[in-house]
Amino acid sequence: MPNLPAGCSFQVFTNSPIFGPSKLNFLTLKPLSSVSSNLSLSLSLSLSLSLFLFLSLLSVSAVCLLVLSNLLFFSIGRSPPSIQCALQFRPCIDIHKGKVKQIVGSTLQDLKGEDGSDPVTNFESDKSAAEYASLYKRDGLTGGHVIMLGADPLSKAAAFEALHAYPGGLQVGGGINSDNCLSYIEEGASHVIVTSYVFNNGQMDLGRLKDLVQIVGKERLVLDLSCRKKDGKYAVVTDRWQKFSDVFLDAEVMQFLANFADEFLVHGVDVEGKKLGIDEELVALLGKHSPIPVTYAGGVTSMDDLERIKTAGMERVDVTVGSALDIFGGNLAYEEVVAWHTRQKLSV
Repeated sequence: MPNLPAGCSFQVFTNSPIFGPSKLNFLTLKPLSSVSSNLSLSLSLSLSLSLFLFLSLLSVSAVCLLVLSNLLFFSIGRSPPSIQCALQFRPCIDIHKGKVKQIVGSTLQDLKGEDGSDPVTNFESDKSAAEYASLYKRDGLTGGHVIMLGADPLSKAAAFEALHAYPGGLQVGGGINSDNCLSYIEEGASHVIVTSYVFNNGQMDLGRLKDLVQIVGKERLVLDLSCRKKDGKYAVVTDRWQKFSDVFLDAEVMQFLANFADEFLVHGVDVEGKKLGIDEELVALLGKHSPIPVTYAGGVTSMDDLERIKTAGMERVDVTVGSALDIFGGNLAYEEVVAWHTRQKLSV
């Protein structure tokens, strides 16, 4: 090695996410004999390299600790992350024997012949299901649901007409099973809504649920978790909301079912169709624990009720309004609700 000029200095540069770019002036050589000069230079270079490696390892360790701390923050002791979407008004089209109606859901029965009593009807429209679908399409309302309150051919035909009028803009439910679910998607439904097929004979049939996911995909499936109070808890009800299942809505159940569905639809059956006000306790439960988008229906009578849902659901619960709307014979202006919906979207 050639002798270096006396008083020669070296700079070591480091670059790390913790310290930033920096240079270290720590090596200065002074006149020495040839042997001691070479020895001093070797030792100094070794020390420089060691310090550089130490700083680099320290930087990497700090980054690793930062990543681990973030992972722990999100995985321990936290409720599910909030759903990043605007609070929405979800329109509806309820079809009974081919006609658009508003019915008190808890009065529906599986009628056989003429022996059963008729359901309590709040309103029967002279407009077709397709006309309502066109109205919702005009106003840019998505994620509404078409519910067939009966498996008769007239109701099915009316539902198809609505789907054709607004392809991709409506969900459909009522008698959905593994044999017919794909046909509704092919006719234009964005999602199919299921309840009784999955909650069969009062119990959840996981095999049927997995079959539906296999056929249409999780991203096109909505689980109807409509419920009634039983022993102080909300039990999922099936078969025209007449039968209690053994499934109760809570954080654990919703977290599990979210693995198989894109959304939940929940009617507060105890208040649905009665225009008695909303079930705030149920809305709060959904807002706190649903890990996927959820829509509440039942009891809305005024604009104040929409604000109550917004507050109780922590702006995480969408809302459906039926009998109260003027387009269904009620006193609440449809246009006013659409304007409210637009304001929610703009506020995000």
